[in-house]
Amino acid sequence: MRRRLVLGVGTSAVAALAASAPPAVLQDGAATLFATAGAYALVRSFDMLTERRLLEKSLSRKIVHVLSGILFMASWPLYSNSTGARYFAAVVPFLNSMRLLTYGLRIYTDEALVKSVSREGKPEELLRGPLYYVLVLLFSVLVFWRESPIGIVSLSMMSGGDGFADIVGRRYGSVKLPFNEKKSWAGSISMFISGFMVSAIMLFYFSSFGYIHVSWEEAFGKLAFVALAATIVECIPVTDVVDDNISVPLATMLVAFLLFGSNTQ
Repeated sequence: MRRRLVLGVGTSAVAALAASAPPAVLQDGAATLFATAGAYALVRSFDMLTERRLLEKSLSRKIVHVLSGILFMASWPLYSNSTGARYFAAVVPFLNSMRLLTYGLRIYTDEALVKSVSREGKPEELLRGPLYYVLVLLFSVLVFWRESPIGIVSLSMMSGGDGFADIVGRRYGSVKLPFNEKKSWAGSISMFISGFMVSAIMLFYFSSFGYIHVSWEEAFGKLAFVALAATIVECIPVTDVVDDNISVPLATMLVAFLLFGSNTQ
């Protein structure tokens, strides 16, 4: 009886708190739960495919790389128009960064996660590329959000461009670049095309919701220039010093800022 009473009081308190919360907070909280669950389900789904040998580990890792950023951006319209909406959205990459730190520092172990997002299956790898990736997501959502083409384009280049470059390069990249034997013509061309296309699609997506205005006569030329800059940075032989998940989005942000400014015109 006492336990039922405590549970009843607790449930009533939660219900009362939810009823008194502003609609925007409820909407943003629900969107955050949905995006967090989706991000977790995405990684776990490819974990299972890798464990069952239905998908190569390297391919699984890059598909997660591509989809994580794109689907995270796709969830942004679910949030309200309140000024605090971006902070709710930032919870998703923040939680992912904490998870990567936890497993990367070996505080806890999750072999399936490590194998699905690392190259060699070592926990410390989570503290490099994968962590940089989610930190860029966190930075973009807090600084640019959905009203700026800069963040949208930079995440599109990092997720779609860099991701597809690796997928295509591994399969068809027999002809290497003369100044970087780790990169191929096929991968670099794929980087340019896929980065351009994903950026255009995401700009169209957000413009359809009215968050940004796109003058397509100018936007295509600007996107081509941004994609070229991102491709050049991605193929420069400095990956031992600066990870692609840092160099590509930072270079893209700089060029996109110079070309687009804070809004597309």
